[in-house]
Amino acid sequence: MAPGLVSAVLFATVVAGTPLILTALGELVTEKSGVLNLGAEGIMSVGAVAAFAVTIHTGSPLLGVLAGMVAGMAMSVLFGFVALTLQANQVASGLALSIFGVGLSAFVGKPYESQTLESVPPLKIPLLSKIPVLGHALFEQQALVYVSWIMLLAVAWFLYRTRWGLVLRAVGETPVAAHAIGYNVLRIRYLAAMFGGAMAGIGGAFLSVFYTPLWVEGMVAGRGWISLALVVFATWRPLRVMLGAYLFGGAMITQMFVQGSGLRLDIPAQFLSALPYLATVVVLVLISRNRSTIRLNSPASLGQPFMPDA
Repeated sequence: MAPGLVSAVLFATVVAGTPLILTALGELVTEKSGVLNLGAEGIMSVGAVAAFAVTIHTGSPLLGVLAGMVAGMAMSVLFGFVALTLQANQVASGLALSIFGVGLSAFVGKPYESQTLESVPPLKIPLLSKIPVLGHALFEQQALVYVSWIMLLAVAWFLYRTRWGLVLRAVGETPVAAHAIGYNVLRIRYLAAMFGGAMAGIGGAFLSVFYTPLWVEGMVAGRGWISLALVVFATWRPLRVMLGAYLFGGAMITQMFVQGSGLRLDIPAQFLSALPYLATVVVLVLISRNRSTIRLNSPASLGQPFMPDA
């Protein structure tokens, strides 16, 4: 394979994996607090349409990303009110949020379906972008790609090197004990859910403002669900999230490359399009066989409601 082609495939893999990294990191922090939010698909959709609309009207991708982040946080607050304050079932609340977000984004985005944005130029890192093969793939990317790497390091540092990261993990493991020593469990879980919503909103903004750049109904195309699966794939470890995101991103790019290369394969195009999602199911099945790993790393109170005594 020619070096130019390798560089192009790596470049596309990194781009495809970026929204997965952003959304999965947010969900990881949320789940570390003991909250299971299955609404990532809907949050990404709302973040994508909000970012696109603001960028269209202001001409500023930065404001668009901020709008996507705020929209994602608003969706997570809605989820928090239903699942944390009203103590509704978290699985049902997350599924309802996902369905609501996909429908809301389709409704709000109708006037924008025929519009497109100007491509945002990549941000080149001097010297590093000149490295053969890897330079173009890693150091000549959109700004949010670098942000995803920074957020990965920041989340890992916060969870395992700071006092508040320890508190967050304690809330996810034993909320009763955390409450007994004076921590406001609901407030911490709200903040974790809001962070997860903000990251999913940024992931959606990346799709509509940087990746395409346009808005069409259903453009998130299951990436929210893959991001949820990534958290389990990574066994709730931040650094493994990046590996999984690029693995699934590579699966997406491979099927697109095969379909666009003109290779004559006796395989239906629909099957190739389903490969990334099939890979997700297979990986989850393989991981679930090792129950000791799941028990060791998953938060003990994940999905369990908590209401402090009056």
